[in-house]
Amino acid sequence: MFQSFDTKMIVNTKFLFFTGKGGVGKTSTACATAVTLADEGKKVLLVSTDPASNLQDVLEVDLTNTPMAVSKVPNLYACNLDPEEAARAYRDKIIGPYRGKLPEAVVANMEEQLSGACTVEIAAFDEFTNLLADPSVVDAYEHIIFDTAPTGHTLRLLQLPTAWSGFLKENTHGASCLGPLSGLSEKKQVYSITMDSLSDSSKTTLILVARPDESSLLEANRASKELKEIGITNQALIINGLLKSYLPQDKISSSFYERQRKAIKQMPKELKQVVTYSLPFVSYSLTGIQNLRYLFKQYTLPAKQIDVNGQPITLPSLSNVIEDFSNNNTRVIFTMGKGGVGKTTIASAIAVGLIEKGHKVHLTTTDPAAHLEFVFQNSHLSDRLTISRINPVEEVEAYKAEVLSKVSDELDEEAIAYIEEDLNSPCTEEIAVFRAFAEVVAGSQKEIVVIDTAPTGHTLLLLDAAQSYHKELARSTGEIPESVKMLLPRLRNPKETNVVIVTLAEATPVLEASRLQDDLKRADITPKWWIVNQSLYATETNDPILKGRAQAEEGWIQKVTTELAQKSAIVPLMSGETKGFKQLKKFISASPH
Repeated sequence: MFQSFDTKMIVNTKFLFFTGKGGVGKTSTACATAVTLADEGKKVLLVSTDPASNLQDVLEVDLTNTPMAVSKVPNLYACNLDPEEAARAYRDKIIGPYRGKLPEAVVANMEEQLSGACTVEIAAFDEFTNLLADPSVVDAYEHIIFDTAPTGHTLRLLQLPTAWSGFLKENTHGASCLGPLSGLSEKKQVYSITMDSLSDSSKTTLILVARPDESSLLEANRASKELKEIGITNQALIINGLLKSYLPQDKISSSFYERQRKAIKQMPKELKQVVTYSLPFVSYSLTGIQNLRYLFKQYTLPAKQIDVNGQPITLPSLSNVIEDFSNNNTRVIFTMGKGGVGKTTIASAIAVGLIEKGHKVHLTTTDPAAHLEFVFQNSHLSDRLTISRINPVEEVEAYKAEVLSKVSDELDEEAIAYIEEDLNSPCTEEIAVFRAFAEVVAGSQKEIVVIDTAPTGHTLLLLDAAQSYHKELARSTGEIPESVKMLLPRLRNPKETNVVIVTLAEATPVLEASRLQDDLKRADITPKWWIVNQSLYATETNDPILKGRAQAEEGWIQKVTTELAQKSAIVPLMSGETKGFKQLKKFISASPH
């Protein structure tokens, strides 16, 4: 279907950037590339700027923020930059001058303004810029590989002259989610050099990594277009985890294979124009140098099977989760997790389960492809179910228009351009969508409300700060609708609201879900349930490759149940698509083997 990934065909620039949504295999692919190039005799530096990096786990070495030799691979050096630490230093630099001069509550609000994803992105960019702009580092290696590329939003923001003008220091219309970038103004020239290198196709290759599933490919397409718009055109796509064959008599194996092929056929047409390679779905864990070497040789190792040690892990099913919500009369239920873990399906199944128990339910989602009305419209229980679908694009556009209408008469064109770009940030979408969610909940007092995709703790604290503190220090207009003011206390009441974290039994989804939980706890919200979704461990597949991967899930399921979750449930990977009321009821009743 696609040619196998081969470093000899694709690697012809000094800088390689791997990007993609969480859990697609960026780190393992970047590591395997680095090991392969080093084995060819090239001196390679591998750098991670991922806040949830597991680089040292994959390479099985201890790393710091200083490049060090990887002992098992001659010519390979690696370092693990910590953008979270860099973001803390950035916040201290920006906020430090105000400590002791402004009330503590105001300083705390400023700190929250700078605790979002965008600040971490800028800090990460600052970290790898220190390497790219240092000739002694650049000249020492034939290839420098970055695990996690900057987003198009970050790069566009850095290109805007307004970002460096310092106007935000002088006005009272509110700081951006990045804060006053003039705090980094002394690095303007260095950043400019870095941006030139990124857009130079003779120096830089951007490698998009995706899984063969719809959400992952859509994210790769979005990133590709966004980065092309700012001049990063030397791109390649790796479809990672492609099942090469299947057992016709094994329902799990055959349906898994067919779903992957269907997702590939439905790839966005723009993404089909990017040169594409594939890597196989493998039975083994992609940790350790030897396994990384196997990957590019297309080894799947189906015969390498080891009996599961110890007692099997036994977890309740989704039906137990629904029973808990019904018995406790939970009124607001959020499903939360990174893209691709199945939040929408879990939210829909919870709604169906509660309807079956006699409750009235309002289900809402931000997934434009969910088609919830179509799924439920012919159900004989539809009189107990109301559905809405919040379109993030429409909500963001309305929110942007509202913000800009209130500042357009007071700012010059450059200042407005900065605010317009800042409003493209992830924080803006979170706030705009959350406001829409608040309206839904406020109008549904007599129904259980199930909400697909919950706001992060950062969003909640940002909105809380905006309603509590002075307008000039709040995000954008600082005006918070009454529905949001009413909802925040409800979300913090565990007798009324529960958050369900949905994850897969893989490294990145679990680690990122753990960070989401920590984020929510900052906002005084503790998730009650974790659901391990699409689990091969919970199936009875006989496909040797899938069975090998099921074994690899066990350690992550153990981590969820013993370290992270108050309560946990597991949902097996289903052999068919979960569409329609009957299929959702079957999904609910699916029990782990």
